[in-house]
Amino acid sequence: MKQTLPQELHRSLTADVPFISPKFFYDDIGSHLFDVITLLEEYYPTRTEQWIMDANRAAIAKAVGDCDVLLDLGAGNCAKASQLFNSIKPKQYRALDISKEYLEAAVADLQKQFPYIAMRAEAIDLSLPLAFPDIAERRKIFFFPGSSIGNYDPEKADQFFANLAQECHGNGGLLIGVDLVKDHETLNLAYNDPLGVTAAFNLNILLNVNRITGSHFNLHDWEHYAFFNESQSRIEMHLRARSDVTVSLPGDGTKERAIAFKAGDLIHTENSYKYTEDGFTEKLRRAGFGNLQTWTDPKKHFLVCFANANK
Repeated sequence: MKQTLPQELHRSLTADVPFISPKFFYDDIGSHLFDVITLLEEYYPTRTEQWIMDANRAAIAKAVGDCDVLLDLGAGNCAKASQLFNSIKPKQYRALDISKEYLEAAVADLQKQFPYIAMRAEAIDLSLPLAFPDIAERRKIFFFPGSSIGNYDPEKADQFFANLAQECHGNGGLLIGVDLVKDHETLNLAYNDPLGVTAAFNLNILLNVNRITGSHFNLHDWEHYAFFNESQSRIEMHLRARSDVTVSLPGDGTKERAIAFKAGDLIHTENSYKYTEDGFTEKLRRAGFGNLQTWTDPKKHFLVCFANANK
């Protein structure tokens, strides 16, 4: 039986190691806060990925080839995909993300700028299997920028890639950006910016949980905590209890429960895995992609890759 969002949150928050899925970051406020994060000097992934895309625009368009439908996974404000329209020239564009109102507003604005491209906004949970039966025979290009794949544990990433390869039906491909392993100082600063925007983004997830479940998390009881876990090759983001606190979690088909946290206890909110180029491209090949082409920046901080689905 499919869980409701309140049931999913009740289960994760009462687990032996409490956690909240990063998909719950992206309510309307969280989506706007992430847009601000991408503008920060410390947050190198967005500008580095954009540099790679700009520097290799013609080569990327040639690699992609014909595009019947551009499917923008985790579209957000749609800005990254829209910069591809003039080079890739998709006939249709589908923006896929979890925040319905934010997404629809972005697509409505974009449609005015590109009236000749058929567009659709779809509220969708990217943690669930994807299926597009109405465009099964169309040549689909999946676009997944920003190293969002880093939020997936390695096994989940394998399943995600296999799902996309299957949905291509041997005709189409994946254009993806991924963050690479680098010095720890650069990594840690990107997730602990001095302005505290990432901290606000992390804390806001509790306000979204309150709205969804009726819980009463108080932001003053929690603080942002992020670090690079070298053994797992990932940035971890947590919320850390500032003092002993008890939170009431109303039930939704489950029993209401009071959760006690001691000072220093953590709620795990996000992983962001960092890859080597060889390790990442091997994952794509195992999932059913081939004919890979890659582009990177001079410092090799970030990788953009296009992979065709094998027939």
